[in-house]
Amino acid sequence: MKRIASMAALLVLLSACETAYYSGWEKLGKHKRDLLVDRIEDTQESQEQAQEEFADALEQFRSVVEFDGGDLEATYEKLNAEYEDSAEAAAEITDNINRVEDVAEDLFNEWEDEIAQISNANLRRDSQRIRRDTRKQYDGLLKSMRTAEATVEPVLTTLKDHVLYLKHNLNARAISSLKGELSAINTDVDRLISAMQKSIDESRAFIAGMQDS
Repeated sequence: MKRIASMAALLVLLSACETAYYSGWEKLGKHKRDLLVDRIEDTQESQEQAQEEFADALEQFRSVVEFDGGDLEATYEKLNAEYEDSAEAAAEITDNINRVEDVAEDLFNEWEDEIAQISNANLRRDSQRIRRDTRKQYDGLLKSMRTAEATVEPVLTTLKDHVLYLKHNLNARAISSLKGELSAINTDVDRLISAMQKSIDESRAFIAGMQDS
């Protein structure tokens, strides 16, 4: 019982914090739909950054497997740095998508509650239609975001494997053994960049629709 009571108290506290958060933004002239647009734009920017980071990581991996003299240690360090930048970009995408999802659910719940308060039947029906259409478009956008997010993990895992392998096997034989991996990584990065672009394009379309409605 104590545990249930503690959880209930925590939920009340979180709800109060959330209410205060939105209230503070509303005083500054930003409502939930504005915050949703802002967070979608943040996600879009993080996806664009990820496209660049993973393209750079691919290029650096190519430099490693095609290494032909020079400072091998420095070449490896650049690959490791590109991997770390890519991992950071991936984490930022996930964080931004989660933030989009949080405010979207709050927005659609609020919208539904406020529609129920409209006494004019025609206005109520029209508002329900707009909410339904917006929700459908948002659900498609969220699916696209999550699909793009899912393309990151395989590339990141492969890069991590190779970085860790090279860390303890930094020699010509080890590099030669990775040459066969380049084509597969190239394909995965191309798929990632394409999925990110699809999500970015859908984000732009959704924002345009929100601003027109």
